[in-house]
Amino acid sequence: MAAVADKSGEAAPVAAAANDKKNNLVVETAKAESKEFNVQNLVDMFTKLNPLAKEFFPSSYNQSQTKNDSKFDQVPADNKSAGNVNHSNRRRRNNSSQGRRRLNGKAFRAQRDDSIRQTVYVSDIDQNVTEEQLAGLFSNCGHVVDCRVCGDPHSVLRFAFVEFADEEGARAALNLNGIMLGFYPVRVLPSKTAILPVNPTLLPRSEDEREMCTRTVYCTNIDKKVSQAEVKNFFESACGEVTRLRLLGDNVHSTRIAFVEFAMAESAIIALNCSGMVLGSQPIRVSPSKTPVRPRVTHPTLL
Repeated sequence: MAAVADKSGEAAPVAAAANDKKNNLVVETAKAESKEFNVQNLVDMFTKLNPLAKEFFPSSYNQSQTKNDSKFDQVPADNKSAGNVNHSNRRRRNNSSQGRRRLNGKAFRAQRDDSIRQTVYVSDIDQNVTEEQLAGLFSNCGHVVDCRVCGDPHSVLRFAFVEFADEEGARAALNLNGIMLGFYPVRVLPSKTAILPVNPTLLPRSEDEREMCTRTVYCTNIDKKVSQAEVKNFFESACGEVTRLRLLGDNVHSTRIAFVEFAMAESAIIALNCSGMVLGSQPIRVSPSKTPVRPRVTHPTLL
């Protein structure tokens, strides 16, 4: 009887283990069926989609390659997809444009270096000396391409850049170092920078506009908090009547610039002495203007 009891006691765990194995098999079978069911659902969903539909083409696809929408579903004959073909074409175009930019950059640097070698830096210029007088002095050295007089906020005297047509003119100009111009001897040194060219469309187009330039100054480093009325009052109180003023600025630079036209050329000369004076919270720089202040074009309103 004890042996029978032992066998029955051993059979119970074996039966429980068999039941557990059977239950696990049922669960795994159910999971497999569920997984197979989900995969089959996905297969059914994808088979209903049109792989040639427009929304399946990448945004880089060049639709201009096809003449009409009816040819949009044409696919390349080779193994490359339309997106890959266009991507490689775009990469080739980008590489060629980068090459052109590199060449343009080299050409620009070479041209800038030539301009620097053809330019001299002139300092200690009397306030009463005009750009025309300065250019006339250096014209004996060679053909003067450009002359730019600038105000120095740290001195009552001014400085200038004079560019020649060739390097020989710039080398000859160095011999004028120490020559008297007005009441002061000027210093002439090789320039470390080139003259930034002025937009040709802004240059004077007539004798009247050239006369306007003699009455106009170019003012930089203007505090952004200063209004146009304050700029006008500043120059009128120190120099004379202002007939036209253009205050310009943007969101990139921390200061603004202005073109101030006076009623008299003498007022513009006096305004050059305002370099270094504080307007708002910034010391301004005042130079002769290369461009006139043209009246704004007003378009007639349609009734």
